[in-house]
Amino acid sequence: MGINAIPSVAAAPASADGRPALNPPTAQQPQPPANPQTDTVQLTEAQQVYQLYNQGRQVPQIADSLGLPVAAVNSYLNLSSS
Repeated sequence: MGINAIPSVAAAPASADGRPALNPPTAQQPQPPANPQTDTVQLTEAQQVYQLYNQGRQVPQIADSLGLPVAAVNSYLNLSSS
């Protein structure tokens, strides 16, 4: 390899103060997770019922949204059907 193959500081453009300009750092893009399935949480039916109930949903709404009978939702919540 000849001396011409080695980059020279003198060949770099100078900044306003006369020093060689540095290349700005490149922004690194965030890497997606290697396996997106590892970051998901599967709630059980009972947990979904509790979550919706705690958000203020009514028993019939919870039953409809989860495709469950009202009796099952009442059972998960330890409520007696009235």
